[in-house]
Amino acid sequence: MNVKTAKTAGFCFGVSRAVDRVYELIQSGVKPIYTLGPIIHNESVVSDLEEKGVHVISREDLESMEQGTVVIRSHGVGKDIYQLLEKRGLAYVDVTCPFVLKIHRIVERESAAGKHIVIIGDRDHPEVQGICGWINGPFTVIKTTEEAENFLPEEDRPVCVVSQTTFNYNKFKDLVEILGKKRYYNNVLDIFNVLNTICNATEERQKEAQEIAGEVDTMLVIGGRHSSNTQKLFEICKKECGNTYYIQTPVDLDSEMFQCSSYVGITAGASTPKKIIEEVQEHVRIKF
Repeated sequence: MNVKTAKTAGFCFGVSRAVDRVYELIQSGVKPIYTLGPIIHNESVVSDLEEKGVHVISREDLESMEQGTVVIRSHGVGKDIYQLLEKRGLAYVDVTCPFVLKIHRIVERESAAGKHIVIIGDRDHPEVQGICGWINGPFTVIKTTEEAENFLPEEDRPVCVVSQTTFNYNKFKDLVEILGKKRYYNNVLDIFNVLNTICNATEERQKEAQEIAGEVDTMLVIGGRHSSNTQKLFEICKKECGNTYYIQTPVDLDSEMFQCSSYVGITAGASTPKKIIEEVQEHVRIKF
């Protein structure tokens, strides 16, 4: 079986940095260690950390905690979480992705200037929820074409558009185009400002996945079921290759996936460990 694996598959900078920092804390002997939500959307990594004594907690747990070190994951959190940590006197390690921190600064600044913030992304995703927590004023989260078409900006209020870092780049462009048709002017001043805050690694990963999917007979997308960026990779690949499958580990592979296939493509989300990618790649070559 001829197998082509995407060069951009696997941990991105932000995820790698976050996971490495937690393992460093474990090795340093810090106890107890908590992560505010799963450190990444990958079950195998979270399970391994759990076995090593790292516990996943929620905001509600913070309300009653009195000790321990809390890790703020790469998705970032709202300003209120920092205030709560300080109120409780809890130590914390902040591994928010720098690209996400940049969005926090943007929306904080632009909303303070009186602009209506539009976030292109999934309102249920922790990154988007964290971004919302830095906005001082009106904001709207838009994910679908229908939501973009129904958006009605306030008269004379400037609009600033940002994006979830892992959003589908092509969808972002489409939604911005729809919003752009609604833009309005105050005399000669255009007050519709768009900032593409999708990280470069996400754009590169999506483009490479699309290219590979267009070449192969079968496409495998590896990642956790709750990984937003992996789900978007699957959507992109499925459009190019009908025979595209979303898997988490080699256990999910089935011979029916490779019937009449001689060329298999593999990509993976930003929260997929290199070890799992290599295992899937080897399994495909040997078993099929």
